[in-house]
Amino acid sequence: MTTANIDSDIEAAARAHQDQLTKPRGALGRLEDVACWFAARQGKINPDPLTAHIAVFAGDHGVCDEGISAYPSVVTAEMVKNFARGGAAINVLARQIEATLSVVDVGVMSELPEMDTIKAMKVRPGTANLRKGAAMSWNECSAAIAIGREVAREAIEDGANLLIAGDMGIGNTTASACLICRFTGEKPEAVVGCGTGIDDAGRLHKIDVVADALNRISDCENAAVLSEVGGLEIAAMAGFYLQAADSGVPVVVDGFIASAAALAARQIDAGVCDWMLASHTSEENGHALALTALGLSPLINFSMRLGEGSGAALIVPLLQSAISLHNEMATFENGEVTDRDG
Repeated sequence: MTTANIDSDIEAAARAHQDQLTKPRGALGRLEDVACWFAARQGKINPDPLTAHIAVFAGDHGVCDEGISAYPSVVTAEMVKNFARGGAAINVLARQIEATLSVVDVGVMSELPEMDTIKAMKVRPGTANLRKGAAMSWNECSAAIAIGREVAREAIEDGANLLIAGDMGIGNTTASACLICRFTGEKPEAVVGCGTGIDDAGRLHKIDVVADALNRISDCENAAVLSEVGGLEIAAMAGFYLQAADSGVPVVVDGFIASAAALAARQIDAGVCDWMLASHTSEENGHALALTALGLSPLINFSMRLGEGSGAALIVPLLQSAISLHNEMATFENGEVTDRDG
């Protein structure tokens, strides 16, 4: 599998252009880096404005049988219907940034009503209990990855040049903690957080569940880990990232679950990380560790822990500003401003 090429010559030319803008060199900090990053990936010294698509993948988790969440599994389906009606945080942010949004049922336990705003692509109604056995078969995991790829392809064909994956799945912080621990080598105590709001005793129990799952798969090859302790929505997000990289379209990685999916995608194709920007640092334990393992540096820290792709959507205006500044500022020459070397 080969990801798309990144044009280093274009990036160098974009940086040279930045140095000619009417400001001290480097004065816009990471905004300059972001503009040149997009230039290299679009193959244009002056990159196009961003047209974003957000895909929220939803699935349930059998590990909820272990009492690891503050909310019951039924909330997954209820929130999917809320997404479909336009009432969730990610809907508000998508409207604000004029992004298209798709809601994908890849593994919700409950039957959902037929709605034009829900993509019914269910592989199975939720995963099995990962503490006791494989969350899903490898064929089911592969099917979820393929769904993520399909959703990304459709978005790109419809004109998106920036992709964001969001998640919905009660129990998915437990699955994500398992993935992050396994792929980073960190211990559950460092990675497991409070998820949707469990107390300290609940967190200790969750650490035990993650530790048991990791012990169960200690002899598994990395290629099998996603099916053993992952989630259907996490696998779909991994496929979404893989297709974006194959198609040469950047992605913005959201929070804890998104970073776990990114780590899973990297196991399949290490080049996928070259097409990723990290949006923010989640309040969930272990997110910063996952980003470090991915080689990504977050752009903001607003103490968020919502998921849905919300943190990633929030920084799109910031990315747009970076590109606009790069494209629209005058140079020292055409702005008739004396450069420091002039």
